[in-house]
Amino acid sequence: MKSIEIKGSLRNNLGKKHTKALRAKGEVPCIIYGGEQIVHFSASANELRHILYTHDVFLVKLSIEGKQYQAILHDSQFHPVTDQVLHLDFIEVSDSKPAVVSLPVEITGNSVGIRAGGKLRQRRRYLKVKGLLKDLPEALTIKIDDLNIGDFIKVEDLNFENLELLDPPRAMIIGIATSRLSKGMEIGEVAEEEDEEGTKEADETAAAKEEEKKEESAEA
Repeated sequence: MKSIEIKGSLRNNLGKKHTKALRAKGEVPCIIYGGEQIVHFSASANELRHILYTHDVFLVKLSIEGKQYQAILHDSQFHPVTDQVLHLDFIEVSDSKPAVVSLPVEITGNSVGIRAGGKLRQRRRYLKVKGLLKDLPEALTIKIDDLNIGDFIKVEDLNFENLELLDPPRAMIIGIATSRLSKGMEIGEVAEEEDEEGTKEADETAAAKEEEKKEESAEA
């Protein structure tokens, strides 16, 4: 799992006026919970952007006035109009205790279904897993080489070493759907077969008529 170091400052005043002043200075109010005690702090919005505007999940090593914390971003709040970061929630984690994290899904391979004209449908871009920090990868890699049109992969079909998948077992993650192109190919194949059958039937009919003419000429 990727990691990043961020420095923060303790918040002693949690009032709205103080919070507003923090944001005006480019600081973001934050909170850490899940450990021995809840910690209120603030950090630079410029530093925090590295963990906000990305699909990656980071182990955040927080340094807050001489004390160190390991945490994972749990929730973020943005202003509905300006998109300014308003507040961040972190969950404290440790090396010895399993953590629950939503990791991004990474698709690899060249599906036979896609090569046949199918279209990739991805229902879940993140999966919730439980495991020790040392076992958490940057992403959950899923190979799709053998997926054909109409095939799909569910949570219950996956297995990652030392990780427990927490999403519903029958939840679909990836599937190969029929596209217009694949439908066109199927129709084209059927039409081609029908043309071949029609030509064969026409040849057989012409041969039969020719044979009838020969028989009629012989009788005459």
